[in-house]
Amino acid sequence: MFKPHVTVACVVHAAGKFLIVEETVNNKALWNQPAGHLEADETLIQAAERELWEETGIRAAPQSFLKLHQWIAPDRTPFLRFCFAIELAQTLPTEPHDPDIDRCHWLSAEQILTAPNLRSPLVAESLRCYLQPERYPLSLVGSFNWPF
Repeated sequence: MFKPHVTVACVVHAAGKFLIVEETVNNKALWNQPAGHLEADETLIQAAERELWEETGIRAAPQSFLKLHQWIAPDRTPFLRFCFAIELAQTLPTEPHDPDIDRCHWLSAEQILTAPNLRSPLVAESLRCYLQPERYPLSLVGSFNWPF
């Protein structure tokens, strides 16, 4: 049975910088947006908020939806990645709570887009989406509970 991995990601921007998390995968330091898997009994927005807090120690809510990316990883794992935008008034200190996250960085778009160590091509693509003017309301990814 086909079951894609449903993930969320946050492009977090403040004062001209973007928040990146660094994690070690196969002995290599890789960069990603705060991101992770949707868990049972949570909405996509709740998942984005949780992942942001777990990976950076920052509590903030997405303000808009950027894009849904469908991607098949080199190992043939299928992903659906829901990408959200978060605009902060200023850069904030970070304190990862997820043991898989080594540190966080506030970086320029150029530093990220030219980095050789991105976790996947979705990192740069999500940032490029953020740099475009299109934003979508969070209601686009609304949720509801059954029964009504």
